[in-house]
Amino acid sequence: MNGSPLVDCERVHAHLSDPEWRIFDCRHQLSDPDVGMLAYGGGHLPGAFFLHLDRDLSGPRNGRNGRHPLPDPPTLAEKLGAAGVHAGVQVVAYDDCGGMIASRLWWLLRWLGHDRVAVLDGGIPRWLAEGKALSIEVPQVQPAIFTVSLRDWVVSSDEVLANLGRQRFCLVDARSPDRFAGENETLDPVAGHIPGSLNRCFRDNLDASDRFRPAFELRREFLQLFAGTTPQHAVMSCGSGVSACHNLLAMEIAGLSGARLYAGSWSEWCSNPQRPIATGAS
Repeated sequence: MNGSPLVDCERVHAHLSDPEWRIFDCRHQLSDPDVGMLAYGGGHLPGAFFLHLDRDLSGPRNGRNGRHPLPDPPTLAEKLGAAGVHAGVQVVAYDDCGGMIASRLWWLLRWLGHDRVAVLDGGIPRWLAEGKALSIEVPQVQPAIFTVSLRDWVVSSDEVLANLGRQRFCLVDARSPDRFAGENETLDPVAGHIPGSLNRCFRDNLDASDRFRPAFELRREFLQLFAGTTPQHAVMSCGSGVSACHNLLAMEIAGLSGARLYAGSWSEWCSNPQRPIATGAS
């Protein structure tokens, strides 16, 4: 299923014993970083490994690079290899929040050059709703060598700053409308958004059951948002480079490939008081 960004529960269930599939549990709560690991210990998809957003899917913070800086590629590659991931393996990522964290792993793998990765649509809530069993067993597999072929998909804060005057790309913020407007900020010390950016909350990609909406709807809405800008001239951001990946996944589902990620996002941007900020809905 190389190239398909989503997978359903039936397909995953049929491949639980497939040695060429690897499943990763990415559950996480920003307010309590231990919740995901505890949930994994209480029951996860059979054969699933656990990857922690802070410790595995992010790099060290220094106070200037955001709350979830990108991990060191060789370090992440070593962790993936330890779980048996190599070029021929199909990876599936899941969480319990509509794919917000799982999409981070989906993007990271593709950034590292591994395209055989998909997000479980509906996550573990859908798995349980379909009556499928969980396991408490931690899998044991033969380690593999994960080879990195890094892609140029990341935009720096300097590029974003330079873009304020040039408008060479369209910057889209995946946070909720209130946080984008500078209201009800609870995660970062400064409220607001990067001047000139647009708002597309990642929750708008999902239906009432936290599954992704149809591709044609997503395509129509993103194209309307871009207003003539091509996906290749779009950059996704959010609070810390996590939910922005959800918008990138939704664009991939919609057939709109080519956008890049401002990984540091708002938490990096607002760490420097010399960078301009904006508030309000637009």
